[in-house]
Amino acid sequence: MTSPGPGRLLLGWQYAAAYPEPGPPPRRPTPPEAERLSPDWAAAQRREENQLNRPLKAAFVVAVVFGLVLVAFGVAGSLGPLLTGLGVTCCALVAVVSGFALGQGERALRSRMAEERARIDRVREAQESRLFAGQAEHAAQMQAWQARQLAYERQKRWYAVRLPEGAHRLDVIGGTASGWSAVLTTAAASQLPAGGEITVLDLTGSAVALDLLGFARAAGTDPLVWVLPDDLPRLDLGGGLGRDALAELLSAVASAAVEPGADRDPSLDQAILERVIDVLGGQPAIAEVAAGLRVLAGDPGDDVAAGLITAGQADRLAALAGRGTDGRAVLERAWVLESRLRKLASAGTGRVPLPQPQPQPHSRLRVIALDRRVGTTGGRVLGTYLAAALTHELRGAPPGPPWRHTLFVLGADKLRGEVLDRLSDACERSATGLVLAYGSIPAHARPRLGQGSAVAAVMRLADAADARAASESLGTGPRFVLAQLTETIGGSVANTADGAYVSTAGLAAPAATDPGHHDPTRTGWGMATAKATADSEALARARQRSREFPAGPDELQQLPASAMIISYATPGGRQAVLADANPGIGGLSAATELTLEEYRARPAERPRDPASPADGDASPPDDTPPPPPPPPAPGRPAPNLGPPPRRLDWRRGRF
Repeated sequence: MTSPGPGRLLLGWQYAAAYPEPGPPPRRPTPPEAERLSPDWAAAQRREENQLNRPLKAAFVVAVVFGLVLVAFGVAGSLGPLLTGLGVTCCALVAVVSGFALGQGERALRSRMAEERARIDRVREAQESRLFAGQAEHAAQMQAWQARQLAYERQKRWYAVRLPEGAHRLDVIGGTASGWSAVLTTAAASQLPAGGEITVLDLTGSAVALDLLGFARAAGTDPLVWVLPDDLPRLDLGGGLGRDALAELLSAVASAAVEPGADRDPSLDQAILERVIDVLGGQPAIAEVAAGLRVLAGDPGDDVAAGLITAGQADRLAALAGRGTDGRAVLERAWVLESRLRKLASAGTGRVPLPQPQPQPHSRLRVIALDRRVGTTGGRVLGTYLAAALTHELRGAPPGPPWRHTLFVLGADKLRGEVLDRLSDACERSATGLVLAYGSIPAHARPRLGQGSAVAAVMRLADAADARAASESLGTGPRFVLAQLTETIGGSVANTADGAYVSTAGLAAPAATDPGHHDPTRTGWGMATAKATADSEALARARQRSREFPAGPDELQQLPASAMIISYATPGGRQAVLADANPGIGGLSAATELTLEEYRARPAERPRDPASPADGDASPPDDTPPPPPPPPAPGRPAPNLGPPPRRLDWRRGRF
């Protein structure tokens, strides 16, 4: 299968039926009972004719008998010849007239019989004509039904759900560590083989990207992993920044420890930092800036002896602190800034240079994670430093193809709103895809979720208030169909984030990667899915639908770990799709990398007769869709009179 490229991020798979079940096959028309001359009708016609002819028959008999009597009397001499002749003549006339009338009646009866037989012949011809037309129509209906049945049987059940065109950010709301692991692995499994790059900021303290790292290594990719704070000396994201950029970065880091809504003056912090950086000159390290702040606060300590700052710079900073009437405020702010930046003092101080001419380490998969031992305040400071430093890196990067580089921020709820805004703007300008995963919905994040061209994806929500807010944003109208596989695997899969990262910072350059071998079944989710669908009966159960539900708060709190409701704006209104982010679904035969719309819109290809394969190829490609079901024949629907004719089973070579 050909990858669509890193331009559209794969979010998961949608369980749906592209073609509906065709229903029962059309019934074969049965020949009507043959029309024939009814004996009862013929007998009735005969009886009626006899009843009408009784007076004529009586007159005929009487005339004949009376004429014979007259002849007998005339022969015996009882009657004279004249009288006998006159009587016989009268009787003969009566007999002739009545006999003629009887003959006319008989001819009329035979004529009616002949007309009835002709009518019956015409009815038979009409019946045969309708029967032949019905058989031809049945053959066409049967062919159309077989095409619909074949399309229904051969259709996929899982269709790719990709980020809509034009979206620059994905906001994942809620979710567990295992669910985020599924989203991350599914997205990376589609981006890395297509030449994309993935950067992960894991601020959760859990090893969310652990499953992805195992998958990448099994596929031949050696990722770069930094675990903070231990790897801070080997991570220098703020290196090379100018005065204003470095001051902005450190000011944002210093404000991370302040609770949202607290009174603070970031302009004062940035002004102090700019002056310190001016005195230090060049592009000082964070440790040198922290030393300058200590000197500004009146405590040079051992910084001059340690070489972090020169004596001349210390004198200039001391003189700077004594100017003006706000010296006390500057001193206090300098101490506050130093106390917050001290956690980053080791950043970039211990990078290990690689032997030349060996290139610097580069990998298309980079993970920067916080150790689970990092506290709440330390996590905010380190997370803000990473996000702000990456913001400056992205500002200086030239724009590339959309979503060629994707940045995942796991635990974005730990970052302040202005930090997220600056990071989102930098990603949008550089065409870098941004995925923000919020474990909860803080107040400052709610108006930003799904804003503009961003796409919102709702996963399992632990907090009831967050579930109500997400349910209101989704609305009560849409209903979603949950597959049995999603519910089964989501409730039984092992925690894919259970473990710890192993740092690779400072190691040699990673080996060359092979973009052609990325099998999502090698992940923890993939192995659980393969185990659950190991036999055909289990696979058949896994393909079934489980239940249908609305997006209510209770349902959002009970979503399976890998289920996500994706909501985005379209010209026709807001759309919502239920997807399963389980990367193991991609390895099922019932899954395709085509979206549901692409699968339906793909040109129809008439399936080859399995009984006579061409060139030894007995089966079409897996992603070749069956022909779309033709529309039903016009006219009245065909009645259901039985099953379709038996077809050749190509797997057994017999009927």
